[in-house]
Amino acid sequence: MLKVLQTPVRFYPFIGGVEKYVYYISKELVKYDDCDVKVICANEPDTIDQEVYHNINIQRLKYFGKIANTNITLSLPKVLYNEEFDIIHTHVPTPWSSDWSNIITRIKNKPLVVTYHNDIIGSGIANTIANIYNSTTLKLLLNKADKIIITQDDYINSPHLQNYKDKITTIPNGVDTTLFKDTDKERVNNQIFFLSVLDKFHKYKGLDYLLEALVSVKEIIPDVKLVVGGKGELLDFYKSKTKELGLEDNVEFKGFLSDQEVIQHYQESELFVLPSISSLQEGFGIVVLEALACKTPVISTTIVGVSDDVIKTNSGIIIPPKDVKELENAIAKILNDKELIKTMGNNGRALVQEKYEWKEIAKSIHDLYEGLL
Repeated sequence: MLKVLQTPVRFYPFIGGVEKYVYYISKELVKYDDCDVKVICANEPDTIDQEVYHNINIQRLKYFGKIANTNITLSLPKVLYNEEFDIIHTHVPTPWSSDWSNIITRIKNKPLVVTYHNDIIGSGIANTIANIYNSTTLKLLLNKADKIIITQDDYINSPHLQNYKDKITTIPNGVDTTLFKDTDKERVNNQIFFLSVLDKFHKYKGLDYLLEALVSVKEIIPDVKLVVGGKGELLDFYKSKTKELGLEDNVEFKGFLSDQEVIQHYQESELFVLPSISSLQEGFGIVVLEALACKTPVISTTIVGVSDDVIKTNSGIIIPPKDVKELENAIAKILNDKELIKTMGNNGRALVQEKYEWKEIAKSIHDLYEGLL
C-alpha cells in the first residue's frame, strides 16, 4: 500500500485554488487499490478534527494565528514525525507546512514531491519577509524535493526554479466534469459570475478591474448583472467601490458559496470572468476550467494557465492583464451574441473533457509517485 501524506496549509471545506487541487487529486488517488491518502492541515474553517471524507483521511490541527496567509500549527512537526508514510506531497506558496514536510522527509529519508503553484510575494514588510524566505528556506525545500510539479509550462521561468529544471515536470490542474456540467435550464440574461476569496492575498484576481469595466458595459447593456461569490476582509471594500461606481443595482455579493451553489452560478450565468493581474501569484486558475466544464464562456488574461487553449478552441476571450478597455469590449462582445455564448460553451466543455479531467491528472501524479519509489 502506497501511503501518501498531503500537507496543504488548509483543506476542504476551505475554498481556494490549492485546496481544490489537493481535494480533487486526493479524491482520485484513493480510487487506486494501492493508494492511501491522508491530508494534514490547519483547522480552518473550524470543523471536525479527524474524519474520512470521500475515502480521504483528514487530520485538522489547531492553529495559533497566521503569518501572511499561512496558518501556524505548532503540533505539525510532531504529528508528521509520528506518521507512517511512503511519500509526502506538499505545496508552495505555503511556508511552515511545506518546510516541516521538508524537514521530516529528510529525517525519515523519504521522497518529497512539491507542487509549485506560484511564487511567494507580498507587499511592504510581507514582501521583505518573502524575499528572505525565498533566498533561504525555499532553496532548502526545492533542493530536497525529488520532483517539482508546475501546473503550467510558463512557470518554469520563475526565478526561484532556475536551478531545478532537471526535476520539474508540468502536470496541469483539472476539473470533475461529472460534477461541473451544463443543465437544460435557461441562463440568466446578461449575468456574469466571478469567484474568489475576497482578501488582500487574492487582490490579484482582478475584481477591481472587472468592476471598473462594468461601468462602461452598463451603458451598452443596462441590465448587466455581476454575481460575486466569496468572502474575506475586503468584502466591505468591494461593496464600497461598487457604490462609488454607481453599480449597486448591477452587482450582487453572495458571500461564501457551497460547492453546489458555485456549480449553480456557473450553470445559470452567460459568462465567467477572471481578470487576474499577477503572473507571480496566479498559478493556474482552476475556476476557469470549472466554468468551461459548465459550458460557460470565459474571459481571462494571458497569465492564466489555460489561456492558450481558450484561444485555440474559441471557448472565450483572453485579454492582457489590467486592460479595462479590452475587458469592456470582451464582455460586450460575448453578452451581445447569444449564438456565440452557445458556441463557446460547447467548445469549452469539449476542451476540458479532452485535456483536463482530474482522473487523468491524478494518474500522472500516481505514476510520478511510483517512479520515485
